[in-house]
Amino acid sequence: MANTTYDYLIIGAGIVGAGLAAEIVQRKPGARVLVAEKESRAAFHQTGRNSGVVHSGVYYTPGSLKTRFCREGLGRLKAMCEARGIGYETRGKLLVATNDLEESRLAGLEERAAQNGVHAERLDLGALRKLEPAITGQAALRIPETAIIDYTGVTNALLSDVENAGGTVRMNAPVTHIAQSGSSYRVTVGGETVEAGRVIACTGLASDRVAKMMGIDPEIRILPFRGEYFVLPAALNQVVSHLIYPVPDPKLPFLGVHLTPMIDGTITVGPNAVLALAREKYTRFSVDPRDAIDTLTYPGLWKMLARHPGATWSELKGSLSKRIYLEAVRKYCPQIQLSDLSIYRSANRAQAVRPDGTLVDDFLIKSKDGITAILNAPSPAATCGLPIAAYIADQIL
Repeated sequence: MANTTYDYLIIGAGIVGAGLAAEIVQRKPGARVLVAEKESRAAFHQTGRNSGVVHSGVYYTPGSLKTRFCREGLGRLKAMCEARGIGYETRGKLLVATNDLEESRLAGLEERAAQNGVHAERLDLGALRKLEPAITGQAALRIPETAIIDYTGVTNALLSDVENAGGTVRMNAPVTHIAQSGSSYRVTVGGETVEAGRVIACTGLASDRVAKMMGIDPEIRILPFRGEYFVLPAALNQVVSHLIYPVPDPKLPFLGVHLTPMIDGTITVGPNAVLALAREKYTRFSVDPRDAIDTLTYPGLWKMLARHPGATWSELKGSLSKRIYLEAVRKYCPQIQLSDLSIYRSANRAQAVRPDGTLVDDFLIKSKDGITAILNAPSPAATCGLPIAAYIADQIL
């Protein structure tokens, strides 16, 4: 006999898992909900290690889930933070063009912003320098809505809502076995067997492996890309007030090295994006044997790298040399010196890649027989966390 029975088991206490659990207890009062997290605290991996930005939706394909959720998420996060006293500051973002090619791309971004309902303002050099005297470039696009936030605080508040509604949140509770038992599932959670009517995995960097454990063929593999950050000294905490981003290459999934004021008052520089050989370890030379083998033997990896050799080499050089990293940020903020860059935390991004080497760019969710796996929740997943949770809840309730 299973020890405990739940209506819903949510695996993972990042912002998506916490948001889904909160959504369920709000919509179905009295539902027996368990959130199982293998780490000692919530938001341990992607949610708590990202750059803390609330994105506006300027980059994304019009009509995509990513765009829709980003727009909805920004409004919901702002309202939640104001109501709950969680750190949130609307700073605005500047996309700074430093050469002719980048300036030509601003027009496309301005058009994309209009299609996505994002307010954007084109700035010439004079207007740019007036707003941010330390920043130089030919032109810029200002996105006033972009904000910074405490995503860990948001996640913990959502989990408090779950517990206050009678749900259960367990830390240090890895899920190690899932088996169908009639119309429900027997699941080993932290060494204990429980029964659950529905199981939903919101497991980020482990999403493909957990899907297989659930009996779902993921048809993708998660490849971890480490984003390395530096932090500026306290004397430079006022060097910018906006978030400062380069103009991205539309062919690449990464947004480039940016200056980001954080909710704690510091300013970070980063991230880059380099292939990691450990999904959930964060030092530069971390290797997990299983992760390394899974990554390096996957044909999709090599096909993907063959498509983007220049970007791959550029990101790797930036990881190996702080001076090359510095050059990326000095393109638009020339006063920053090598001695200003102190190592900050790193973050691993879960990039879903198909066997043919193509990147999964939008949300990917698979369900069958009472189980659901969120296989891909790409950046800006934290911004989109609450709408993703509502979307999943619509499907399963």
